[in-house]
Amino acid sequence: MNLADVEWFVALAETPHMTQVAERLNTTQPTLSRSLARLEHQIGAPLFDRVNRRLRLNPSGEVLLRHARRSLLELRAATEHIRSLRDPEHGTVRLGFLHSVATWLAPELIRGFRARAPQVRFALTQAATYELEALVADGMVDLAVTGPRPTDESLAWHPIHTEQLCLVVPRDHRLADRRSVGIADAAGEPFILLGPDFGLRRLTDDLLAHAGVEPEIAFESAEIATMESLAAAGLGVTVVPRPRPHRADPNAAYLPLTDDDAQRVLGLIWRADQPESPVMRRFRAFVAAEEWGGL
Repeated sequence: MNLADVEWFVALAETPHMTQVAERLNTTQPTLSRSLARLEHQIGAPLFDRVNRRLRLNPSGEVLLRHARRSLLELRAATEHIRSLRDPEHGTVRLGFLHSVATWLAPELIRGFRARAPQVRFALTQAATYELEALVADGMVDLAVTGPRPTDESLAWHPIHTEQLCLVVPRDHRLADRRSVGIADAAGEPFILLGPDFGLRRLTDDLLAHAGVEPEIAFESAEIATMESLAAAGLGVTVVPRPRPHRADPNAAYLPLTDDDAQRVLGLIWRADQPESPVMRRFRAFVAAEEWGGL
């Protein structure tokens, strides 16, 4: 099986417009069509359905895509490993991280590691928990800083830092003068929450369920900063990790939650069965040893 055919198949699966893929790969559409036909002949089955001039993966194509991504990942890892054996101070770490750690934890890890390995490069991806887990599982990202711990058993996990969760209310709210609260104290309040797929939303839903609170949802957001601002404006209350110094909304009160498990544990995930390059293994060891200082 031709390696270029497999790579081009993955590109077509990710961007189902043959013309766009051909331009990106600096080839022609007929050449790309012949490559796909050759691969389908070798596989013995069509891999796409043709719908309105677009390619849509069929079940056979979906099976091949999973295996093709893993195969390409292992080839890239092998190439990186060989390069690292020749020059262990070089290499690339493909690192993903949450939006909420983009201004502190992720930069701290990168800064600390680059102080010890200045020639190592980073390819960065910023996304939500569920997106990062999928990217790591599919081999598109080597490691990711996320939380809470994934339920996917194919993903390994190393905890890094634990954050206290807080209830955020406006400064003039009836609870604003409290030093701490339980989530049940917010019963009857409208809630501003992340979307259902987000890790912090799952933690919040668990806290509410354990307290017997059925929240009225005023708004579902995709960013913690937006939830804080809307809570400060009086649209509702929300649950967020305790903000870093000087990052709290000045018009909001952040009340530590006293409930059990009112925490978000951040950690490093990677695919347990993934072949590791030396630079990836070195970065994991650096994080695990808290050589970067910890928090």
